[in-house]
Amino acid sequence: MYLKSLDNCCLRIGLYPPFDYDATSGGGPAFVCLQEQARLKHLRFDSNTFLIPPLTWRNTRFLSLPIPPGLKIEMLMDKLEGTLDVATGELSLNFESRFVFSIFSIFSFPNLLVKTSLVTGKVTSKYFEEEGMVVNGNGRVKLVGITVVPATGSQLLDIFLGLPNEALAILNCECI
Repeated sequence: MYLKSLDNCCLRIGLYPPFDYDATSGGGPAFVCLQEQARLKHLRFDSNTFLIPPLTWRNTRFLSLPIPPGLKIEMLMDKLEGTLDVATGELSLNFESRFVFSIFSIFSFPNLLVKTSLVTGKVTSKYFEEEGMVVNGNGRVKLVGITVVPATGSQLLDIFLGLPNEALAILNCECI
């Protein structure tokens, strides 16, 4: 199985407006293991082969405008694994990543550590409520996840983002 990311993705943190994100160049193959129940597949993606495109002015909009050139947020995935129920299309993935924010590759900030479950069900928190979509007949799926991003230790970044703070991810993907 191959998980391919699509456009119309979104990242939010706290009460900030969303970062609308076109992730169409991302994705990667999964190592698939069948569980005792034949309908349940365990998926594990290799961080060396799974591509998550960085957020840049080319693919990310904030308040309907491209983010300024020179700003870049890279997502360095440490873990992406979970299960796919082939009978229902329900997908649940544990995701761990470091988000690296830089300005013109001159200034970089401490990593934002993100650990969440990306699911096809409904997620709810203090700030967010969103519902995913199970894998449909065309292989399309909408994964959603909420987490609390911990403080980084950088006073500037922590104050700017209000860390620790809730974050929401909405990822439109295709299972091939």
